[in-house]
Amino acid sequence: MTADYYDLLGVERSASDDELKRAYRALARELHPDASGGDAASESRFKEVTLAYETLRDPERRRRYDMFGPEGVRGSGAGGNADPFGFAATNLGDFFDAFFGGGGGGGAGSGRPAARQGANVEVIVDVTLHEAAFGITKDVSITTPVTCRSCSGSGARPGTTPSSCPDCRGAGQVQRVRQSFLGQMVTAMPCGRCQGTGEIVASPCPDCRGQGRRNEDRTLSVNVPAGVDTGSTLRVPGSGAAALRGGLAGDLYVHLRVAGDERFERSGDDLMTTLHVSFTQAALGTSVDVDTLDGVSRIDVAAGTQSGKVIRLASLGMSHLRGRGRGDLLVEVIVDTPTKLSKEEDELLRHLAELRSEEVAPHEHGLFSRLRSRAN
Repeated sequence: MTADYYDLLGVERSASDDELKRAYRALARELHPDASGGDAASESRFKEVTLAYETLRDPERRRRYDMFGPEGVRGSGAGGNADPFGFAATNLGDFFDAFFGGGGGGGAGSGRPAARQGANVEVIVDVTLHEAAFGITKDVSITTPVTCRSCSGSGARPGTTPSSCPDCRGAGQVQRVRQSFLGQMVTAMPCGRCQGTGEIVASPCPDCRGQGRRNEDRTLSVNVPAGVDTGSTLRVPGSGAAALRGGLAGDLYVHLRVAGDERFERSGDDLMTTLHVSFTQAALGTSVDVDTLDGVSRIDVAAGTQSGKVIRLASLGMSHLRGRGRGDLLVEVIVDTPTKLSKEEDELLRHLAELRSEEVAPHEHGLFSRLRSRAN
């Protein structure tokens, strides 16, 4: 094989161990004979990328390969036991991990099972726009399994202890072996007798019935930071469900839902609101009170303001979630046109129109106008 090992795996020469592992897993899933239907070309390439990975994952063999190329590592399989493909059969654990999601060497007698973790818990919490703008501490009530106080999570009656599972010898998983062109392939699965815990409880705790945990109502205080929006999620590590018979508790995920406010419309960190003024106020100018999240603020409307003009009030919007400062409050001015005028108002406006040489509708006279006036 003349191809460069790094090129085979599709990684840079400076790739880390994790990058090598991810690249190999992806290629193994694609090229393994069980996945490719026995295609000869895929099988051949699978052997090549496996050799490349087994070489580069070992620091000493990688050093020799970088210095001398393939000749520097030929025949030097891990531990000195080279097979026809240049790597030891005992180093197939990463392949099983890539293909089946579990280690190939974690069967009976391989040691303690991996640390168990309880389930994550999700809740939805409602906050007002004001609370979202400035932040708040919210009490969250949940019902989740918690570690049993009587047995401290062991599941065993106080004064007794669990024993190692005889089926998996405390490993929490058992192995199945099958033959392949690479030799023996080993897959692991949770032990059915101990449910993957690696332990048997001969005398269960009466309070938790051997589970090591009990359901309990809890109230947690959660800090909601300023600037959150609907869809923001807070993670509270270790506040989820307790694991079966010890282990790590899961996490609590708090999904936030920000209630609407009839006064404001939110756009990112900016808020928008409307301000209605009369046409005389818009024409002559005025000062008007406006609601903000901080209270009432008085703003000036300049003479000649047109309907639709936006007045920007800096730093009166939502707090920036990631960083200091706040957005702005945008006030859209709406000029209201009167729909009903008194006789005096009508005359004043007509006089104004005359002064401005503006053409307006004439007075309505006669029987028709009087009948319509009575109808109104």
